Amino acid sequence: MKMNKLTVAILIAMLLGIVTGQGYRLLAPAQAAGFADDITLLTDIFLRLIKMIIAPLVFTTLVVGIAKMGDTRTVGRIGVKTLGWFMLASLMSLTLGLVMVHLMQPGVGLSLSLPDDGASSGVVATAISLKDFVTHAIPKSVVEAMATNEILQIVVFSLFFGLAAAALGDDAKPVVKLMASGAEIMLKVTGYVMNFAPFAVFGAIAAMVAKEGLGILATYGTFMAQFYLALGCLWLLLIAMGSLFIRRRILTLLALIREPILLAFSTASSEAAYPKTLDRLEKFGCDKRIASFVLPMGYSFNLDGSMMYCTFAVMFIAQAYGIELSTAQQITMLLLLMVTSKGMAGVPRASLVVIAATLNQFHIPEAGILLLLGIDHFLDMGRSATNVLGNAIAASVVAKSEDSLGETAPLGEVDTAKA
Repeated sequence: MKMNKLTVAILIAMLLGIVTGQGYRLLAPAQAAGFADDITLLTDIFLRLIKMIIAPLVFTTLVVGIAKMGDTRTVGRIGVKTLGWFMLASLMSLTLGLVMVHLMQPGVGLSLSLPDDGASSGVVATAISLKDFVTHAIPKSVVEAMATNEILQIVVFSLFFGLAAAALGDDAKPVVKLMASGAEIMLKVTGYVMNFAPFAVFGAIAAMVAKEGLGILATYGTFMAQFYLALGCLWLLLIAMGSLFIRRRILTLLALIREPILLAFSTASSEAAYPKTLDRLEKFGCDKRIASFVLPMGYSFNLDGSMMYCTFAVMFIAQAYGIELSTAQQITMLLLLMVTSKGMAGVPRASLVVIAATLNQFHIPEAGILLLLGIDHFLDMGRSATNVLGNAIAASVVAKSEDSLGETAPLGEVDTAKA
């Protein structure tokens, strides 16, 4: 499958961003920080545009999908399958991070000076209890949930709204039809917004390189290579799991979602790829009702890359400080992260917040996060891309299990909602 124009534009923007950012560091180092602050305006505009369309897109597509499923039994069955897959993928991601960090030992013999135990990382270590998670999931106001882009809360309200619409039957058809039209309009708006993606990618990459410099890749090269190797193993496992259900069509899915994956990678934001991923799943043949149901839930329950990073980072910091965790403690940490990682969605630098809370739980110096702050953006790029892959495979597998995975659209039709 040939790369379309937007994919090519994003790749060119990434290269130009690297050249521009490094050029500022070499030719005008005094202005590099100011340039980085200014050029991020492009990325901020794009991400704000994405946030502008996420809530109405999730609400309309999810309500229509649930209403057209017809009954609570169908919704319940699909919901159980979806959550079952998410729990399996979460456990696999966390366990793989634990295994890989033990095999590669990135924190052992670290050639960096360790921060003092009492140094502040600037990350608030807020532990997320089960009670906090459940109460947070239920919105006090749907208007507030949409205003703050709380995807999980929007999903909960949409679930009730869609089930009620399905129960009313013909009386609710005008509202469901209106919602369906609203979803199509939002997908059209998505097409307009995506035209700005290359500029956002250029701004993000240029600012990152101008501020941090490519030299940081040499300092942390080994650690980053090990982490991306672990991510590569996770990709292989997710693809293998998906192929058990959708067979060779997994290759078609990978070809279709490479653009949203590239977008998530270059902007370090899974959210930025949501509309494009939803569109690609529909082109793949995934029933729109199921894709609209599974994908928004995945953004709260199935952040595979972020979850693997949690165990990898916690054990890396423990190794750096020479702290040994017993097998029982590591199993406890894994189970703890199974719960706390579900509250990551919508929180800036969310993985670091969860990691800080976990470090406190096991009396590992929180200051160790300072070892990761300089390269967290580089790591977040890989995590975000992995999150998109995991959610796309999850939606396809659930659709296949419901015999709702149709034929892939012809290549000429595989593009975004046309502007």
